[in-house]
Amino acid sequence: MTEAIKEPLDLVRLSLNEQIKVKLRGDRELLGVLHAYDSHMNLILGKVEEFITVVDVDSSSLQPSARVVSRNMDILYVRGDGVIL
Repeated sequence: MTEAIKEPLDLVRLSLNEQIKVKLRGDRELLGVLHAYDSHMNLILGKVEEFITVVDVDSSSLQPSARVVSRNMDILYVRGDGVIL
């Protein structure tokens, strides 16, 4: 990384064609290859694995239990307003 990072989108630019992890609203995370982005943080990811944290509450004991559900996609468009990190 010899190029200077002067603003946050420079870091995204340096991650093009690299595998990245994206944290989304709604307890979702994506792991995939960044193919494209824009100034709104809309992303095009390839070879994507999505992880969703689901919290279930036992009706008798009222104890919450979390589990992670995952799915794979060849390509995915991610709208920028859902991106947290």
